[in-house]
Amino acid sequence: MESGHLPIRESLASAMRHERRWRAHSSSSQSSKAPLIMGFLSCLAWLYVAGRLWQDAENRILLSGLLQKNSGHAPKILSVEDKLMNLGCKEVGRKIVEAEMDLTLAKSKGFLTQNGSSSRKKLLAVIGVYTGFGSRLKRNIFRGSWMPRGDALKKLEERGVVIRFVIGRSANRGDSLDRNIDDENRQTKDFLILESHEEDAEEMPKKAKFFFSAAVETWDAEFYVKVDDSINLDLDGLIEILESHRARKSVYMGCMKSGAVISEEGKQWYEPEWWKFGDAKSYFRHAAGSLIVLSKNLAQYININSASLQTYAHDDTSIGSWMMGLDATYVDDDRLCCSSSRQEKVCSGA
Repeated sequence: MESGHLPIRESLASAMRHERRWRAHSSSSQSSKAPLIMGFLSCLAWLYVAGRLWQDAENRILLSGLLQKNSGHAPKILSVEDKLMNLGCKEVGRKIVEAEMDLTLAKSKGFLTQNGSSSRKKLLAVIGVYTGFGSRLKRNIFRGSWMPRGDALKKLEERGVVIRFVIGRSANRGDSLDRNIDDENRQTKDFLILESHEEDAEEMPKKAKFFFSAAVETWDAEFYVKVDDSINLDLDGLIEILESHRARKSVYMGCMKSGAVISEEGKQWYEPEWWKFGDAKSYFRHAAGSLIVLSKNLAQYININSASLQTYAHDDTSIGSWMMGLDATYVDDDRLCCSSSRQEKVCSGA
């Protein structure tokens, strides 16, 4: 029995050894194939990349050739003038430039018609009476004498004449000085308050710019009149004079005068810019500050150019300097000389 089992055991051992050799051979065969497969895949990837690079190079060569071939037919870069010429608009462009130049000239001369002015009632005159924070008593005296008030003031406006007390704002905006003026104006409704102007004796020449500018923007009138609060006015006489000049343009009217320029600091009427008036130190011809009349286009000129207009120590010489460079018609009427002894004058010292 034992000899019968021995061959069986040997055959089983042999079979197991054969199986192990086969598995070892198979495993070594698979491990030797892996590098071959990876190498094959790497070759495929290299061939793909090389093909794409070759194709891109060929495309670049083709595009470069096309660009060189068509470079002579590239569109010309047109200037604005060429475009206008091609569109047939060069003549139109020239006319637009000329129109803009004419408009600028009209503005500089003060002849520009303001928007909406045609819808406003045309007045004969706007009279601005200069006043200050401490002049309430004077204002009440004027309201009780030559200056209408209440319903009479409205009726005068219906006749074409507006009268307003002209004042700026306090250096300390909103203080009791400003509040008092606002309260008085609510009662009387006869103020033109210059919001951008600081009311101060040293700022008086600038007040003229603010007054004429505000007046011409608020009312459409033929004349704009500046009056000091140191005079009484014959209102009917002034209206008669203004009526007689309605047909005239560019009117600069008043009691014309000249005089020496005071160059000594500390003296009355001292002019810090005295050296600008030459060796003779004499003022040019100008209307006295008590009463000055400007026609509409001259007031518009001040409004348009106020930012660049030079002011001197006094408002009358400042206004006179602005008129010097314009084609203004000077009207010297001694009825407007408030210190004159003439009986027919329209103003006198208050």
